[in-house]
Amino acid sequence: MEHNRRYDDILYQSRPVSARHSPMSLQDRAAQFSPFAALSGHEDQIDETARLTDARVELTEEVRAELDQTQQWLLDHLDQQPVVSVTYFVPDSRKSGGAYQTVTGVVKGIDPWDRWLLLADGRRIAMDEVLLLKLCDAAEGAE
Repeated sequence: MEHNRRYDDILYQSRPVSARHSPMSLQDRAAQFSPFAALSGHEDQIDETARLTDARVELTEEVRAELDQTQQWLLDHLDQQPVVSVTYFVPDSRKSGGAYQTVTGVVKGIDPWDRWLLLADGRRIAMDEVLLLKLCDAAEGAE
């Protein structure tokens, strides 16, 4: 293999030292070669697009009637501190759809005009978002 001898005079010299600039630290030099995100936020957008949401279930008239009947029973028996299991829709704040959540708790109150269900833990659930409202034993609410 033929060796090019044009740079033999500088090949083994130490690097030049600047009189004006101090040498860069190893950490700063390494930062110049670290990976970077060419499109800031792009990875977050991909993750958000991949995140799945549920579609809101359209209730039948029979289910609505059953929910209204259960709600009326709760209104009539609030003094007994009924325990319910509620499955309701929580709309997603970033894209269409949302998620269904189920909570169990003691009913503290019901606002029939604004259609809110208030649980003893302070949670307010819009009755228009409720998919399932089931009466439970008092022991289930203590869990």
